This record gives sequence, C-alpha cells and structure tokens, in this order.
Amino acid sequence: MGTAAPIFYTDVVFIINLVLIVFALVTQGVALVHCITQRSDAFPAIGTLPKGAWVAILAVCLVLTLLLYQPINIFALIGIAAALIYLLDVRVGLRDLTDGKGFW
Repeated sequence: MGTAAPIFYTDVVFIINLVLIVFALVTQGVALVHCITQRSDAFPAIGTLPKGAWVAILAVCLVLTLLLYQPINIFALIGIAAALIYLLDVRVGLRDLTDGKGFW
C-alpha cells in the first residue's frame, strides 16, 4: 500500500503537465494563426502593437514552448500570457473594428 502512492503521484503529475502543455500550444497556435490572417493596417487603428511585433512575440513563444517541452517554464508562461492578451484584448478590438464580420 505504501509503494502505490509514488507511482500514482507520478501519473498525476504527468497528466497535469500534459494538459498544461497542450493548453499552452493550442492557445498560442490559435493566437498566432489569427494574428497572421489579419490585416496589418488594423493594428494601429485599435492602438496596439504592429502586426509584425505580435507575430514575432507569438511565434517566438510558440517555438520556445515546443523546444523546451516543459509546461512550467518561464517561456511557456509568457507565451500563454501573450496569447491570452492577444485573444482577449487585441482580437476583440480587431473584431469590433470590422463590425464582427469575418471568419473569426
């Protein structure tokens, strides 16, 4: 009975890490694809960073998250934060600028 706890613990940690890394990669990937498909003149119109800066930030964070395959590292956390800022702030501004019309 005493030896089952460490085995169970490692399985739980593995599953939690897997969920976190999948969440990080999906969130960053969706943000990057959305950013690439938008018009570049819309970004200054909503008062945010230019499109090139957002693409660079999101792409670098995505690549570092893929290369360093650890969910709890600083680059994955920065990437999740950048992707969520883009999706929850910039994407909404871009959608409002185009009256909600479009694919996304």
